[in-house]
Amino acid sequence: MAGLINFEDEEEVKQFLDNLGVEYSFQCYKDNDPEGCHRLADYLEGVKKNFESAAQVLKQNCDKNAHAESCYKLGSYHVTGKGGVTECLQTAYSCFLRSCNSGGKKSVDACHNVGLLAHNGRTREGGPDLGVARQYYEKACAGGFAPSCFNLSAMHIDGKGVAPDMKLALKYADRACELGHVWGCANASRMYKLGDGTEKDEKKAEALKNRARELHGLQTEKQLKFGE
Repeated sequence: MAGLINFEDEEEVKQFLDNLGVEYSFQCYKDNDPEGCHRLADYLEGVKKNFESAAQVLKQNCDKNAHAESCYKLGSYHVTGKGGVTECLQTAYSCFLRSCNSGGKKSVDACHNVGLLAHNGRTREGGPDLGVARQYYEKACAGGFAPSCFNLSAMHIDGKGVAPDMKLALKYADRACELGHVWGCANASRMYKLGDGTEKDEKKAEALKNRARELHGLQTEKQLKFGE
């Protein structure tokens, strides 16, 4: 049938991929389509392995078009210095912040990264900013990002940057567990068992403990399959 690609034919696949590159370049530079520019960056990175050119497209698409996914990926490049960009956590933080506030597909991931960088203090001369970390963890948690919910739980247990509050700690541990976070389930189980932030509930503690075991088993299974 016309239009179908024979992926066993190396020359046909090569021509197909080259045509994709032309199409994405046209979308980006002729149509001025931010989505097309991001597709071009993904193509340059994933197909051509040309990380330097990908970085240039990402930077243009982030700076000029404020494209959330391009800003997120550009931030990731700046974390490691990928594609010849400057390895700079402050610049990465700025990119993640733009992505977070844009509300794109990667916004919750970006918000979590903003929280992490504020939490560890490596982007600020004055050290960690736990207030900012909490703010962006809350934003990511509200968007369903389990590690942010878990980090909020830990902050409320430790009382670092926030007032110690075992009820909130349990709330966020429960939410992290609902989203599939092993240690969120484990911590929530322990809190129900001890009565931290709630009345003791042995039945619920056991159920959460079993859920933690189930999630851990699934993670181990995925790792084994990946290594086969």
